[in-house]
Amino acid sequence: MRTTNGLFQNAQRLDLIWNNIILSTQDSVSANIVRSFNLTITFNPTDVVHVDGRVNLSLNKNPLTEIWKIERWIDESNF
Repeated sequence: MRTTNGLFQNAQRLDLIWNNIILSTQDSVSANIVRSFNLTITFNPTDVVHVDGRVNLSLNKNPLTEIWKIERWIDESNF
């Protein structure tokens, strides 16, 4: 977590584009979603990193507040 935090703190710009939903299963209180994304991290004008990846999300919905929260985030990217 500290490494990831340091990475994002040192970036000048972050661009995240969500792409296609590859898999989606959902009931009234839980969901599993696999989705692709493009991430561009700009550290400075000459140091730009592009990542094409995929994330596997598990979400749960609080039945009282009806708010969805991410329970698990698995990065399935190959980079």
